[in-house]
Amino acid sequence: MEFKDYYAILGIKPDDDKKAVKTAYRRLARKYHPDVSKVHDAEAQFKLVAEAYEVLGSDEKRAEYDQLRKYGAQGEPFTPPPGWQHGEAAGYAEGDYSDFFESIFGAHFGHRADDARTRRGRAGSKDTFSRRGQDIEIDMPIFLEDTLSDETKTIAYNLPHYSESGRTEDVRKTLKVKIPKGVMDKERIRLKGQGAPGFGKGPPGDLYLKIKLVPHPLFDVIGNDLSITVPVTPWEAVLGASIKVPTLTGQIKVSVKPDSQSGSRLRIKGRGLVGRKEKGDLYVILKIVIPDKTDAECKELWKALASKSAFNPRSDLTT
Repeated sequence: MEFKDYYAILGIKPDDDKKAVKTAYRRLARKYHPDVSKVHDAEAQFKLVAEAYEVLGSDEKRAEYDQLRKYGAQGEPFTPPPGWQHGEAAGYAEGDYSDFFESIFGAHFGHRADDARTRRGRAGSKDTFSRRGQDIEIDMPIFLEDTLSDETKTIAYNLPHYSESGRTEDVRKTLKVKIPKGVMDKERIRLKGQGAPGFGKGPPGDLYLKIKLVPHPLFDVIGNDLSITVPVTPWEAVLGASIKVPTLTGQIKVSVKPDSQSGSRLRIKGRGLVGRKEKGDLYVILKIVIPDKTDAECKELWKALASKSAFNPRSDLTT
């Protein structure tokens, strides 16, 4: 069994008063409590600090411990001196403390199980300190169409809860949230008080939704603007045409000017995403395509066109 130097654990001197003991305990409880600590062995450290306070915070236990301390040193094997006696257990929560504590105080000075857990597990209670709960951040994937209006969605996420023994227990929470119109990719939405619960009288943390726009099969997003590539036939590009183009709210008719080139951009004002200040635009990019197969009659027409046209699209490539 290893000797525990409770003074060293709390970082105080043997002649420090009870106020120093309590101050050290409060500081270390904040540092190691699993709800706020990033230390990898925070739970074990928290329990050790609570055990030290259990002894040094009591005049009776402290006096008893000071007598035993003459016979041991931190980290060394320890056996109670001959003649050390303690009475029968009085409702002690077996296994809550170290073997060292149990061998010395487990019977004569044992608290009831519920009281022992409360003293150790509620380091954030009103008797010690209050602490704000952790903030939680989750990804919120939404479709482009969802940004056009205030959408109400149901989300589910895990909240870390800690039992009185300091063990982590994830609790699944379901919440209905309204996604504000005009949200952008990677934007964070704060939901106050929907994060992890606080300790003592501390308020809960906040929930942050990180917006992730789901890629659309037709539209590319550029800020508040959208772009879409629309195929047109060679004759539509040459003669001009009225074509149907999809938007996020349905199809509209767009005029293709005569002699349009492949790659030409047509701007449709106000058909993009809803911005914080104004709506974005939709840009229609024309792409001239030819049929996969051409019958004999159409081929003759193409030959006739080729013989009459003096157009050479590769004239700039001549040397």
